[in-house]
Amino acid sequence: MNTLAANSKETIESKGQKINEFSIHVATVNGSGSQSSNTVLMRSIFQMGIPVSGKNLFPSNIMGLPTWFTIRVNKNGYVARTEHVDILVAMNPQTAVEDVKSLPKGAVCVSPVELNLDKVRQDVIHYLVPFSQLAVEATENIKLRKLLTNIIYVGVVAHILDIDQVEIDKAIAQQFEGKEKAIALNVGAAMAGRKWAQENITKQDPFKVERLDKTKGKIIIDGNGAAALGCLFAGISVVTWYPITPSSSLCEQLIDYLEQYRKDKKTGKATFAVVQAEDELAAVGMALGAGWAGARSMTSTSGPGISLMSEFAGFGYFTEIPTVIFDVQRVGPSTGLPTRTSQADLMSTYLLSHGDTKHPILLPGSVSECFDLAVEAFNLAERLQQPVFVLTDLDLGMNNWMSDPFTYPTTPMDRGKVLSKEDLEKLGGFSRYKDVDGDGIPYRTIPGTEHPKAAYFTRGSGHNEDALYSERSADYVNLMDRLNKKTETARKIMPKPVVDKVQGAKIGIIAYGSSDFAVVESRDQLNDAKTQTSYLRLRALPISKDVVEFVQSHDRVYVVEQNRDAQLQKLIIMDYPELAGKLVAVTHYTGMPIDAQFITDSILKKEQEKK
Repeated sequence: MNTLAANSKETIESKGQKINEFSIHVATVNGSGSQSSNTVLMRSIFQMGIPVSGKNLFPSNIMGLPTWFTIRVNKNGYVARTEHVDILVAMNPQTAVEDVKSLPKGAVCVSPVELNLDKVRQDVIHYLVPFSQLAVEATENIKLRKLLTNIIYVGVVAHILDIDQVEIDKAIAQQFEGKEKAIALNVGAAMAGRKWAQENITKQDPFKVERLDKTKGKIIIDGNGAAALGCLFAGISVVTWYPITPSSSLCEQLIDYLEQYRKDKKTGKATFAVVQAEDELAAVGMALGAGWAGARSMTSTSGPGISLMSEFAGFGYFTEIPTVIFDVQRVGPSTGLPTRTSQADLMSTYLLSHGDTKHPILLPGSVSECFDLAVEAFNLAERLQQPVFVLTDLDLGMNNWMSDPFTYPTTPMDRGKVLSKEDLEKLGGFSRYKDVDGDGIPYRTIPGTEHPKAAYFTRGSGHNEDALYSERSADYVNLMDRLNKKTETARKIMPKPVVDKVQGAKIGIIAYGSSDFAVVESRDQLNDAKTQTSYLRLRALPISKDVVEFVQSHDRVYVVEQNRDAQLQKLIIMDYPELAGKLVAVTHYTGMPIDAQFITDSILKKEQEKK
């Protein structure tokens, strides 16, 4: 597998220095403890005020196979994946030769001296380091030497790039917070790597960092962690889940937050419930049960789990029970590539279940939106009285992103149309499935409401407005038409797209989710190529009328998405067939996060074909 994917014909500019604009690619073995070292390296650069992003490419087994971590350093704040590799830290003998062969001419390769990688490529700058010897000198503990080798390469790279040692020390202290012995040992190992490099390396490369002021006040977090915080602030009280990559860390982090912040201060008892179910089907069933009972509930999963949830998803839609389901997408079908990213669950999730079913979907495009839209998901689920899905993906969910601190929610929870005892006393009763207000959303009561008219039957089979069993065609048509009216209400109240309409631009771009990072960079590249574009970033389904206006105001609109079948393009055409002639698909489905150059090249090629 060509992990670097860089074109070997490319040449890194040798004239002058390349300051705060390069990528570092670290090749190690899964389970070797390198993740901590890579985080230290990335955070050290971030602490110097320089924009960074970190992407982990790891195998789907537990340990022993190759893994790669890429740190993109970019003074302009671009954080999408780039295929170009400037600095390789080749620590894995299994992939070292292939990794170094994939480098562009003039790149840097830092590697253990015994691998002899300087014999593989002479047009690459090699820094050969005696890592094994330095690890022996760093500790007498044989078990720790392999782990310390990782932090030693941090010290070597820190010297090469001129990363301040104080920032390395600070990042180590944060990574191993509360473990003073580990902090001291790792600081010592990093210093040993730096000291050796100072004494033995003659710098030949142009790469360097210099302090900026572009990360002040910002945080680094992954999308799963941000979504977990959003659930906490939304008032989550029931979490039901089954572990599956890449969604597991969402619930794992949420559980940690609940343990810390959701225990009664007087009694020490939990004010929440967490259930690890036997499978995804059971998990979503429990979540729906909790939502029916009036709790704010959620579950998280990925594509295979979404498939298993199909029947219960239809049940929740048909019986109108609120819950929130997070889908952190990965490559499918079947088991697919569990540790690669994708946006291929869009259509299946929107229409999940048999029969005529449409589900509201939220599409966060950043970690801050993972937080904000997680909060909003619970409000929408209760307001619309149905399951609401939040679709992220492995790239957004598990990788490291810069962000401004999240905005503290200031609006009260929206519980929707819930009738209290006092309401029922005034009304005298209610019909559970009757559309009173013309928006398709009926009124409900929560179990335990102390009024004889509060009770109703919830059933997954046919029912009329009074929640009574019915197989009458007229009752079924009335029910399905009302549910469809609810979808139209959702079309109006779901979060609006983010639109940047450029005057005079004949070309538009539509994208969603994590593709946004690459689209933003691509638009600058296209502008440099004298191709102006407008941009609409979709944030929810069903698709709002804003999309119609956007498409109609451009000659061509490129729909960028990370799946093979152009699923968003097809959903737009399904709702608005009159737009079909203007929509052009740009699809990326390698399992790697989409990059800006791919989008730029695809659009320019298609534009050339139009001429």
